[in-house]
Amino acid sequence: MSTDWLIKNAELINEGRRFQADLRIKSGRIDAVGGDLGARPGEQVLDAAGLWLLPGMIDDQVHFREPGLTHKADTWHESRACAAGGITSFMEMPNTKPPALDRETLEAKYARAAETSAVNYAYYMGASNDNLEAIRALDPKAAPGVKVFMGASTGNMLVDDPDTLDGIFRDCPTPIITHCEDTPMIDANLARAHEMYGEAIPAREHPLIRSREACIKSTRLAISLAKKHGTRLHVLHISTADELALFEPGPLAGKKITAETCVHFLHFSDADYERLGFLIKCNPAIKTAADREAITRALAEGRIDVLATDHAPHLLAEKEQLYDKAPSGLPLVQFALQAALERVFEGRLALERVVEAVTHAPATLFGVKERGFLREGYAADVVLVDPRKPHTVRREEVLSLCGWSPFEGTTFSSSIAATFVNGQRVWDGTRVDDAVRGQRLAFDR
Repeated sequence: MSTDWLIKNAELINEGRRFQADLRIKSGRIDAVGGDLGARPGEQVLDAAGLWLLPGMIDDQVHFREPGLTHKADTWHESRACAAGGITSFMEMPNTKPPALDRETLEAKYARAAETSAVNYAYYMGASNDNLEAIRALDPKAAPGVKVFMGASTGNMLVDDPDTLDGIFRDCPTPIITHCEDTPMIDANLARAHEMYGEAIPAREHPLIRSREACIKSTRLAISLAKKHGTRLHVLHISTADELALFEPGPLAGKKITAETCVHFLHFSDADYERLGFLIKCNPAIKTAADREAITRALAEGRIDVLATDHAPHLLAEKEQLYDKAPSGLPLVQFALQAALERVFEGRLALERVVEAVTHAPATLFGVKERGFLREGYAADVVLVDPRKPHTVRREEVLSLCGWSPFEGTTFSSSIAATFVNGQRVWDGTRVDDAVRGQRLAFDR
């Protein structure tokens, strides 16, 4: 399979600039970026006139369910959905079965991805009340970070012991990644909802049960611990306007505490529960249109640093259950970049800022080695976007194993024309090349 390409006449978006250029890929790397590069013998030439050429999206938060929950998702299917959506690298969460709470389980996940993943991959180690020694012993190059559920999770991954939390924030050798919601507050809200509705709690109650107060209380705790110990902290999936004042606007450089939000918080609001019900039930919850607008502004000004997915598939039959049993999470990776780019077409975000948030920032924040930029010598993880070809999402094109999307029926203004992973074209606009395999992400720490 040839890894030598010459992409001609594209509009490159990279490091705050938009410019016309050609890009040469040789042996899986970006060999040259420049004007009017001449074709060499053996190269495949792709005329990208009218297309945007971006560094591939690096999704810092996905749940691919493998091992243990592969009836609803697995690395094979979800990585192919990534490829079709312009995501060239993912970082996967530890709350699988068994959870990745030790190095052996973590490495088993890497070994499986080497066999099946169509894009590049990395895996977080998880934190629990009883694995502090494993966290202390973690090689900082072995994982992008350690995931801490600060107050809301299932199984044994809820970290609610104050001494353990303090020890994790003091001793963790990698960035700490947090899910911030306060469980006691959520439990009290849920009890009140049961008093009002019995078992038939409507979807519109979800953002009141997983309340904004629960989010901000937990986020404040995480930030206070990070400031106490000088920890490198990254707070995931910000969903409320209330939390935004806790983070500083401006460039990523020099920040020790950063924030991420997700594409569904830019796209949906609580008005969509009436139409989509538990299909958009997720944790933290999708909240009001005012929250959505504030989050979009915060992303524009760099107060929120990273835009990701929190891709978390469930079967439709699971989503059709009553509130307590309907699981939280949405399948998102296949259409996430297009959803993000809608804010560009609306005039809400600059194209350069979207590229910064979905690619440059996660690469920089986690120290991903030689990826995330259109630079000579870097891995050729790139995506071509057609900004003039609208795309209406249909269920039959969904590649995630769960087989559905919350975006069904949505017409996006752009299409993903091609995705390259390590110089190999894994998506050609219509199909995934099943022979392509991604690589383990390396961290320059």
